Amino acid sequence: MKTNLIVVGGGILGLATAFLAHEQGLTVRVIDRSERPVGSSIMNFGHACFTGQADAVMDAVWISREGWIRAAEATGLWAAQSGTYVPAMTDTELKVLEEFAQHRGEGQVRLIDGTQVGEGIGNPHLGALGGAILPLDMRVNPREAAPRLAAWLEEKGVSFQWRHEVKEVAEGTVVTNRGNFSAERVICCPNFFLTQLFPDLADKYELRVCSLVMALIERPERISRELAMFTGTSLARYDGFAAMPSASRLKKELAEREPALVDCVANLMVTGIEEGLFVGDSHEYELSPDPFMDQAIAELLIDRASGYLGLAKPRVIQRWQGRYSDSPKTNLILERPDEQTTVAVVTSGIGMTMSFGVADMALRGGSGDVFAC
Repeated sequence: MKTNLIVVGGGILGLATAFLAHEQGLTVRVIDRSERPVGSSIMNFGHACFTGQADAVMDAVWISREGWIRAAEATGLWAAQSGTYVPAMTDTELKVLEEFAQHRGEGQVRLIDGTQVGEGIGNPHLGALGGAILPLDMRVNPREAAPRLAAWLEEKGVSFQWRHEVKEVAEGTVVTNRGNFSAERVICCPNFFLTQLFPDLADKYELRVCSLVMALIERPERISRELAMFTGTSLARYDGFAAMPSASRLKKELAEREPALVDCVANLMVTGIEEGLFVGDSHEYELSPDPFMDQAIAELLIDRASGYLGLAKPRVIQRWQGRYSDSPKTNLILERPDEQTTVAVVTSGIGMTMSFGVADMALRGGSGDVFAC
């Protein structure tokens, strides 16, 4: 059966695309090599960090936020609109937050005192100089969100071809190891498998794989399952914060104060779910990454996170190596190899955050130029 749209890739970006297309009344087929969502979409923090994105992409950010809200209401997946806490442990961190609050306004950034930020993260003894809450940020459980969204779409009539490895896409035809499928349009969301499906595009953007050291630790009752916490390394990493005048001074300070975190390209952050606290993450970039995790890095991240949360002996429940696509040239690849084919790959760690916004752009035939690094 020929459909209006084929989506290649059953990760969160592909599922968001299918969700929006279904809302528009299109017939949709999703094709994926696995039997269920098991890739980057379930390996992350489940943190929709809308506020920290670059000014240039904020239109897509708010579209993405509205998409997450609608998807949560439709499917029943857990989506907490509880915001993000950002403790400021030094004068420079506080200065970056003050600049960001002045730049974005109180609707997006609320400055709070050290006592409030400590109470917000469940550690009243933190001793922060101050901090901020980003009230528009959201939280989902990454282990629930993509599977729940896929199941709901299937219930609503979206066709799923799981365990179909896509070999070629061109002119409305998708060739797989289990047969061919046709549609009026095809939107490919192949993550780092872009190197196999469209190698010329992968080479154009110098696509590589980013590997992350991640852990799930036990969550004390005093810490909310809705917790989302950034730290100084986050202020130095996310484009919105990093554009502030004092961000360069913060980067120098971090290199002196926390050289081990800087060396492993850490974005030290914590988010909660019912089962525990996600702690991470480091970043390593390779075309073909090794599967091995560095124990010293894993312990470093848990130690520093425990310091913020006041955990004396954190119990590790799980460890894993997360992976996502990365490019040194852009945060989004959005290309049209032919009139019926669109390729969409988020090439940074904001795929969960930007999924519905990027899906909207892909469906409308938009350009990813504003995401260029």
